[in-house]
Amino acid sequence: MKFFAKMNDKDLETIMGIVLRSGVTLSALLVLTGGIIYLLNNGHTVANYHSFLSEPGSLRDIKDIFKNALMGKGRFIIQLGVLVLIATPIARIIFGLIGYLAEKDYLYTFIALFVLCIIIFSL
Repeated sequence: MKFFAKMNDKDLETIMGIVLRSGVTLSALLVLTGGIIYLLNNGHTVANYHSFLSEPGSLRDIKDIFKNALMGKGRFIIQLGVLVLIATPIARIIFGLIGYLAEKDYLYTFIALFVLCIIIFSL
């Protein structure tokens, strides 16, 4: 908290911008890398449009996503990139919440906490 106490509004906004840019860039790199790996491994497969096969349940389980992404599986790396993209604004809100609390700006602290609760509830 002492780190945040020395910051002014401009510093806080600059760091929050860096958090957003870094998260989006990391997400894009993960999706690109996963897409390349997926196409290298499955690019020759012909699509079957006569029957619908849903995505495997492991693509919806966070633990499986991390485990398989670390094994280098393209679909899971893409899914990890999507998770990073979803987590980026949440990290920005948490960072802002801590910064507003350190500045003793209770109105913005309440608003950030309210928005964070809505996002967590919707997930």
